[in-house]
Amino acid sequence: MKSTIKTAVTIAAIMLLTSASLKSFSQTSKFGVSLNSLTTNFNYGKSNSILQSYKKNYQGLQAGFSYQVGISSAFSIVPEIYFARKGGILKDNNPLTAGESTVKLYSIEMPLLARVRCNKLYLNAGPYTGYMLRGRIKTEGSGSEPGKSTKLNFGNSNNDFKRWDFGVLAGAGYDFTTRKKILTLDARYGYGLINIFKDVQRYNRVLNISLVVSKIPKKKSIEKQG
Repeated sequence: MKSTIKTAVTIAAIMLLTSASLKSFSQTSKFGVSLNSLTTNFNYGKSNSILQSYKKNYQGLQAGFSYQVGISSAFSIVPEIYFARKGGILKDNNPLTAGESTVKLYSIEMPLLARVRCNKLYLNAGPYTGYMLRGRIKTEGSGSEPGKSTKLNFGNSNNDFKRWDFGVLAGAGYDFTTRKKILTLDARYGYGLINIFKDVQRYNRVLNISLVVSKIPKKKSIEKQG
């Protein structure tokens, strides 16, 4: 899995480095900035299926940058990098923590998407790599037990979280053009493939609906060679 993550990061770096040369052959390259809310939770796997009925969504956030590298008028590659706050909630009386508990994870994520466009509508999909910076778990009081908030540990013991996450994204978007800007409404679903906790299985699940603001790209003519 480590080799897979390294491969994804390497591909993302290559695409960023080559984007300057690729954009001269297309009129669809553009840089975007986004800030939006995330709807996130965990999938607890088959071995912890009893927890599924106790989980509920956690409202996180995301802020970052994207660059659409136009290969043609219909196809582009989109490397992205952003800060994300994700997590999940287990409701009161759950078998794991008794009182309601909220896990918050703060990470840097790097998706690399392939995008197919039809006029202003597009579909995109691709892998993402994430690195956990820090996290906290907050547990509400239950009966005589007081509530508490503690930092998450990242390491190799059974009670530790893992630093690296890896998964796939898929979704669609639509461009709304104004006089000076392009406003893109983008919806996608993130499916984590790595169990990010040593003891109890936890896989990230994310619904991301964002508004991306970018400049209208300047059209460039390609000089004929001969």
